[in-house]
Amino acid sequence: MTSPAPLDEMVDGAGGIRPHWGNLLGALAGLGRGEIAERAAMLDRHVIEEGATSLLPGGADIPAWRCDPMPLVLAPAEFDALAAGLAQRAALLQAVLRDVYGPQTLLAEGLLPPALVYGNPAFLRSCRAPEGVRDGPLIQLYAADLLRGPDGQWRVLRDRTAGPTGLAHVLENRRALARYVPELVRARELRQHGPFFDLWQDSLQRLAPAGAAGRNPGVAMLTAGHSSPHWYEHVILSRRLSCALVEAGDLTVRDGALWLKTLRGLQPVDVLLRRMDGRQMDPLEADQSPWHGVAGLLDAMRGGAVRIVNDPGAGFAEAPALAAFLPALAERLLGERLRLASARTLWLGDPAARELVGPDLGPWLLRRAMDGTVRSVTAAALPEAERAELARRIRAAPEDYVACERLPASVAPCAGREGLEPRPVILRLFLLQDGSGWRALQGGLARSLAAAEAATGARPETALAKDVWVPADEATEIQGPPQLTIRALPIRRGTGDIPSRVADNFFWLGRYLERLESGARLLRATATRLAANDPSPRELAALKSLGACLVRTELLDPEAAQQIGSTPVTGALLRAVRERGRMQALLNHVSRLSGLLRDRLTGEMHIALHRGLRQLAEEFDAVPGGRDAGRGLEALGHASTAVLAFAATVAGLAAENMVRGGGRLFLDLGRRVERAQAIAAELNRCLDQPGAATQPARLEPGLALALELRDSVITYRSRYLTVLQAAPVLDLVLADEGNPRGLAFQLAAARDMLADLEGEPGAPLARLAEALLEDARMMVGEVAEAPSQAEAAIGLRPRLTAIEGGVAALSDRITRRWFALLPPAHSLGPAPAVRLRGAA
Repeated sequence: MTSPAPLDEMVDGAGGIRPHWGNLLGALAGLGRGEIAERAAMLDRHVIEEGATSLLPGGADIPAWRCDPMPLVLAPAEFDALAAGLAQRAALLQAVLRDVYGPQTLLAEGLLPPALVYGNPAFLRSCRAPEGVRDGPLIQLYAADLLRGPDGQWRVLRDRTAGPTGLAHVLENRRALARYVPELVRARELRQHGPFFDLWQDSLQRLAPAGAAGRNPGVAMLTAGHSSPHWYEHVILSRRLSCALVEAGDLTVRDGALWLKTLRGLQPVDVLLRRMDGRQMDPLEADQSPWHGVAGLLDAMRGGAVRIVNDPGAGFAEAPALAAFLPALAERLLGERLRLASARTLWLGDPAARELVGPDLGPWLLRRAMDGTVRSVTAAALPEAERAELARRIRAAPEDYVACERLPASVAPCAGREGLEPRPVILRLFLLQDGSGWRALQGGLARSLAAAEAATGARPETALAKDVWVPADEATEIQGPPQLTIRALPIRRGTGDIPSRVADNFFWLGRYLERLESGARLLRATATRLAANDPSPRELAALKSLGACLVRTELLDPEAAQQIGSTPVTGALLRAVRERGRMQALLNHVSRLSGLLRDRLTGEMHIALHRGLRQLAEEFDAVPGGRDAGRGLEALGHASTAVLAFAATVAGLAAENMVRGGGRLFLDLGRRVERAQAIAAELNRCLDQPGAATQPARLEPGLALALELRDSVITYRSRYLTVLQAAPVLDLVLADEGNPRGLAFQLAAARDMLADLEGEPGAPLARLAEALLEDARMMVGEVAEAPSQAEAAIGLRPRLTAIEGGVAALSDRITRRWFALLPPAHSLGPAPAVRLRGAA
């Protein structure tokens, strides 16, 4: 039997263009085939630079999200009919969940078989109300995947009730099309997305429990973190809804209430927008992964202290088998016929359904009854042995399977290599329960299917997204939130409103950025001297100091440093920056931390980091590692200079785009701590010049290198012409608070920031920074008054080691105080040697 031909969304059966596509095609004709392909390539580049991945539910192996320049256009009347049908369907699923987690009359009446309830892993017994009545909406956000069959009727492929995804990509698709294909967007007026998100933000505030009435409700979005394939979406949505994006470790339950842990203290969370698996939210009641979640969270929810949306048990309604029972449930619970039917679904736990399907399974799509994320299969397309094995499994446990009718999806124009080409599409629409009814997002998300991909609503094999356009008409009603009365917000200018985890990440982002910059300065200085054909004794002395610095930063092995100036050292140095070398490791650290802080960085800051890190990785990969040492050193110098330009760009954006407090403070504090430690360590090695105590001229290469590494050569020359003496050099490097590359500047800045964090100038950590600063000043004064400045300078090396250790100790105390939240450490014996911390 021949399958019916799929319906074309743009062209009617008579070969004409459907009316609601007319304006779009008129604008498209002005672009031309080549221009459309170019716009598609621009959209692809935009997605790469924005870092958007994981379009629809699934694992991290899903290809990067792509946006098709051609939207899917729906007629206003057709869209409104779909919205009405989905509103009824959402109300039905809400009623089913309320019964299943309440009185369970559907089970008692036999309308739902017990196997579909108690055998469903998404059914959480801990979410059932002891009194049999659940308060508030169990579903606030609902989405459905739909397909239009050859008969022109839309059918629901899958209901999404746990935590529907894709809304961030709806926003980003519209924004990207407006930027890269404005001719199409201007072709006609469209219904807008903004009112939907305004309603959502308002309804979250209204969901707060009664106990929050005396204050402004606290709303947070709970995410599984950076490892989640939907992290990008969580960042975009939390910003759009003006709620805090938190991980489980940021939250705690105290006295039956949920709190956000911040540097300022505990802040109440009244509404939690769930974006992680409901089965992992509370380790005290989890059936799996007991190391995830917030201990006591479900108990706080049952006690009414916090409202979680969608409810942790709402995933029950996503079971594919439930679709077989919805028509009867609609009659029973709503007293209405189901307006928008599912694709025909048969639960094979029913003997009548098994008989209808037949023993050979035929051309049906076979799916797992409880888990819609498992890939469906067409039995007729399987090899004979696999088909027999599938039939055996179904006979052994028929209640675990459903058979679904297989329908060809309608096709819509998509941009391809040869211009526009028709491809099958499925549609996802979103609805919100705002307290008075279900409101539909005026648009949606469509996805192009691969040729061999079954249209089931399961996880995709391709990720070509299409914006969904609904043309505006005169009858369009603009929906907005009703007036919400909230208390006046108190003025805050503090630095402690961020979670400790976020502050820790900012601190180490600053440290790794500084390590990257410091490493680049060392590499550039070394490459410049190694490139010389016949280095002078002064240059060899500087190379020895540089080798010691490179060993400290793990850019060079100690054995290789012993042969500094030779060809083998050049090869070792080039290996340090290629592929998995130390510089690449630092780039990876910065990339990881900037990803973890994506929700805290401005768009400009994120793009600068994302694009800059990619370009730096390419620069280091391009450094040749063969026998051509000269070309390798030249490329290394270029790559090091690119790192310095990148670091300056990031520092400038942080200074101009980030509020002076919170994340900016810890980012800067991390840089100051790391730079102060590096200055003390590098100066110590620059002063290690044998024979300089009796022959002061031998100290000059070290002094010149100290100025070079601190980018202070021009300043020194403008003050002292070209004469190099120990005291003036040390004053500029150690004691001048006006030199942003000097030690005093770092310690003074750290002192002021710590005083701000601790709330008083004389607080313990601020005093420690001040003591280190005073010691640096004293060292310069002693050298200036000494009969032999060179001898006195060399004698500072143990004290520089002590300052390096003191800065490391300061870093550890910062970690204990604000990140690990531990009391100060007390030593009962000699202090252990302090080592440079190597990982966050």
